[in-house]
Amino acid sequence: MPRHPFLHSSYTIAPTPFAPDGSIDRASIATMVEFLIGLGVQGITMLGVMGEVDKLGDAERDLIIDDVVTANRGRVKICIGTSHVGTDRSVAYSKRAVELGADALMVAPPKLAKPNDAALRAHYHAIAAAVTVPIVVQDHPVSSGVLMSVDFLANLAREAPGCNYLKLEEEPTPAKTTRMRAAAPDMVIFGGMGANMLLEELKHGADGTMTGFGFPEILVKICAQYVAGDVDGATQTFYHACPLIRYENQPGINMAIRKYIYAQRGAISHAHVRAPSAPLAADVIADLHDIITRLGFGQHMKTKGA
Repeated sequence: MPRHPFLHSSYTIAPTPFAPDGSIDRASIATMVEFLIGLGVQGITMLGVMGEVDKLGDAERDLIIDDVVTANRGRVKICIGTSHVGTDRSVAYSKRAVELGADALMVAPPKLAKPNDAALRAHYHAIAAAVTVPIVVQDHPVSSGVLMSVDFLANLAREAPGCNYLKLEEEPTPAKTTRMRAAAPDMVIFGGMGANMLLEELKHGADGTMTGFGFPEILVKICAQYVAGDVDGATQTFYHACPLIRYENQPGINMAIRKYIYAQRGAISHAHVRAPSAPLAADVIADLHDIITRLGFGQHMKTKGA
């Protein structure tokens, strides 16, 4: 039985589909939602770092949320990223996401000139006071520039309504997961980081993963096997997929790789990434197809090579 039946297991952080001209590809939002639900994910997270959220305008945010919620039709939980460096803007984004049908929110801490736990605490309390849905606190210092201690996160989970969910991405993640689980036994902990350490995170007390990957069904299977007590099976599934997890998780091109895989699998129509990001080079695509073919996943792709 999951620690909290509302949010658990495998949540996919989905990309934002764009047409070749850079506009929102609304048709692909619908096909992507069907694709992910068909693969068994427990939830879909939109407007995260890997969803190119910093390249979106406010009207585009609303459009994406509305289209995802409409396509979902209540079948899985929808989590929406509502992070902003300004507390007022994050509160506004959060309220708007809930108005449009979000089941949960993902919020990273705002960047501060100096570390200040009191300011961070006030930021999260303001958001929690404005909404009634769960808030997944994103602990990813590489992107936020903010370090949050185990004690801070444990206290926040106890004090701020709904903030007892954590997307733990401060490396080394297994070690912090152990400390976090000891400090906050009832907290729901998701791993992330492209599933690089998913197996170890589960072993150290994580409840699942909230991350992106071109083959989400693999992460669903790993989590299901582990929860069912089939640790050996989960281990074998994870180790088999590790070469692809490693290759996809390259900083700077991971989003482009994931979009390419999604397009090849028919989830979205185009692999376009907004500038200044660039499309994948031919040699990257060739290496990717080689890995996918060697792992036996080639039947899921439209083409067999670059």
